[in-house]
Amino acid sequence: MPTISMFYGIVIYLYYFDNEKHNLPHIHARFQDFTASFSIETADVLSGDFPKGKARMVQAWIEIHRESLMADWNLAVNGEPPFKIEPLR
Repeated sequence: MPTISMFYGIVIYLYYFDNEKHNLPHIHARFQDFTASFSIETADVLSGDFPKGKARMVQAWIEIHRESLMADWNLAVNGEPPFKIEPLR
């Protein structure tokens, strides 16, 4: 589960070969005891529970980095290590 970014206490990561569970490009986010999966294409929460303000930060970050996230998704589902992505500032 490579970490691809961290900002404001939020850790963003991708799983290798994780294209079966949701069957669409997504990332995983963790903040304290909360975890959620977010769609890369729409930034919607796919599963899990996340504080509303922190979810908005993740969604804004996805909007900014969608192209890089899709490139990382393609690497990860093929078992290759994804690249780090700039944090939200």
